[in-house]
Amino acid sequence: MIRVAVVGTGGIAGICHLPALRAQAHRARVVAAVDVDEARVGAFCAEHAIPEAYTSLEVMLDAERPDLVHLCTPPHLHAVQAVTCLKAGAWVWTEKPACLSLAEYDLITAAEGPGYASVVSQHRFGSGARHLRALAPELGRPLVALCVTTWYRDHAYFDVPWRGRWETEGGGPTMGHGIHQMDLMLSVLGDWAEIRAMTGTLDRRIETEDVSMAAVRFESGAMASVVNSVLSRREESYLRFDYTEATVELRHLYGYRNADWTSTSTRWNPPEDLPSSHEAQLAELLDAYERGERPPMSGPEGRQALELITGLYASAFTGRPVLRSDLTPGHPAYHSLDGHAWS
Repeated sequence: MIRVAVVGTGGIAGICHLPALRAQAHRARVVAAVDVDEARVGAFCAEHAIPEAYTSLEVMLDAERPDLVHLCTPPHLHAVQAVTCLKAGAWVWTEKPACLSLAEYDLITAAEGPGYASVVSQHRFGSGARHLRALAPELGRPLVALCVTTWYRDHAYFDVPWRGRWETEGGGPTMGHGIHQMDLMLSVLGDWAEIRAMTGTLDRRIETEDVSMAAVRFESGAMASVVNSVLSRREESYLRFDYTEATVELRHLYGYRNADWTSTSTRWNPPEDLPSSHEAQLAELLDAYERGERPPMSGPEGRQALELITGLYASAFTGRPVLRSDLTPGHPAYHSLDGHAWS
């Protein structure tokens, strides 16, 4: 059995991670949970029949020696906690965003071996996305894409102390919400080459943006329009891919099934109906663990969405186009997405 520990016992752990782990109970067992709030972790363990509760990550790692750690903590804690777990010999599965900067991400990957760090990116793993990637060569050249995350989060949502702050959340809807649709877009279209963007804080009382817009050119030559918002009363997640021979569209909100996809191609026919979910990605992560291979959404693959987000913020803060090749350690956005300090 693969020994699993869950770190951070807030909403995402119980809503998404524990159901995914229960679906893999034939090969994975949760042996411990960690939270700085002793009462909360105790209640979480009681609710989910987890045998051991801890308030210290280091103490848990030393006592339990888990094979895999699920990091469900706020974003500003991910980098340090991931490196700590990797150095203890555990694999890591981190909630999005993986960390607050490309510099932090590269520190995480530098700590890999023998374990790996993977980031939650569940929309890549539904059957619709798999089918599109497999079918894409038959649809011709990709030309135009739309990537829209128009969600709604009221003022009270940002009362949680770490939300809406550069130092703790790392960004607004670009970083914390639209990352899922942008990552799915990248999985289909590949690496980007150039981005031009703007951001605004139009209504929420936060440090970060509450809306962003960008125009993206991909290495293939395809062009995309990207919108991220937490101000939109009618919520939607929307992706559109226009190829020379067909259009493929996805409309959903927080997760999709095959019925949420449409296409003008007569060849569009996903062979199964696997929802985009933590469960779908965890299955592949555990497969990789059992084979001793690098899992999906680790290394360069896990870096893709953070790279695009970094380019978006860099362009918005400087008012200039940004090339992907610009984002080296010599660029200030490599180290911090908060351009107030360097733009």
